[in-house]
Amino acid sequence: MVGALQAAGAAGQDSTRDPEDVRAWLRLACAPGVGPVTVRLLLAAFGLPQQVLAQSLEALAAVVPKKHARAVLAAPAAALSALAERTLAWLDKPGHHLVTLGDNAYPRRLFDLPDPPPLLYIKGDPALLARPAVAIVGARGATEQGKRDAQAFGRALSECGLAVVSGLALGVDAAAHAGGLLGCGGTVAVTGTGADRVYPSDNLALAQELAERGAIVTEFPLGMRGLASNFPRRNRIIAALAHGVLVVEAAERSGSLITARLAADLGREVFAIPGSIHAPLSRGCHLLIRQGAKLVECLQDVLEEMEPLPVVTAPDAVPAKLAKPTDFSDFAGPSDPLLAALGYDPVTLDALCERSGQRPEAVAARLLELELAGHAERLPGNLFRRLA
Repeated sequence: MVGALQAAGAAGQDSTRDPEDVRAWLRLACAPGVGPVTVRLLLAAFGLPQQVLAQSLEALAAVVPKKHARAVLAAPAAALSALAERTLAWLDKPGHHLVTLGDNAYPRRLFDLPDPPPLLYIKGDPALLARPAVAIVGARGATEQGKRDAQAFGRALSECGLAVVSGLALGVDAAAHAGGLLGCGGTVAVTGTGADRVYPSDNLALAQELAERGAIVTEFPLGMRGLASNFPRRNRIIAALAHGVLVVEAAERSGSLITARLAADLGREVFAIPGSIHAPLSRGCHLLIRQGAKLVECLQDVLEEMEPLPVVTAPDAVPAKLAKPTDFSDFAGPSDPLLAALGYDPVTLDALCERSGQRPEAVAARLLELELAGHAERLPGNLFRRLA
């Protein structure tokens, strides 16, 4: 299938620019009721979209259901024609690319999907999508510790030459991208909107940086809003682009678990960072570990599963700061009795007073100092915990 599609395209062509080609791809990919599986069947049978559109109804109906054949051959609606013109204008801007199933630049790992997207709209560097990669996903409402872990692992993996893939959501995703930008591996954001939109808008500055120094990719046409149904579809692309998926924090019913399940179905590695048995955002990770995901404490736990990839074979590529489990014994002052009493599990102010033997006002004042210094975190419910 991969060879047949690419052989049909122009040799060496890496992105679609010809206006008629763009119009034909959009007409095929956006035909009402026609999904990626149908598009792939038609391309495999007849070649590129212009060849598909030149077939008779009977010829197409011999490959796909007749209702889909009719939808493909129907005259383009005014909205589709307008979309084609907007897309051509978008492609004229620097750093904007439209990569198709027939292009050499199409990421081959996406062919592992039963429904690879016919079109990929990319802002940034398309080459990043072919780089060996690890996805980092997790809770939007992540704790401060979760965001720190996501950024630290994102940076360390990127420093090893691995691209960091995530979904541009708040919380873990945004932190992972920020870490990925700090290394040579770079970072790829897979979004659930059109390439001309940023969702959530809080990540606008991050998205601009990703477009300049990384890559943003989506299968959705320009103008597409962030519909709830888009994000499970986005998750399959995250899972397929990566060689493994690391879940940092997740509730029991988290979209990150969907990404992990899709990754496992594709034969990718699944990793999970454990947490406190009292923390709701650790339960999803613990569930994955019980189901066979690899428990991760340090970078090496991920790298040893990636050893077949040549990019991480050099021993000096492993940053020392995450090459072994972190030792917290001397972190932020071992002699501080309140820090010692705080621990890494959530705890109430009353419990801290009891553990430390200090008065509530003294404990509250010291907790504020620890929060400002980045050594402690206030959680919902007026709970506190120590940060690594």
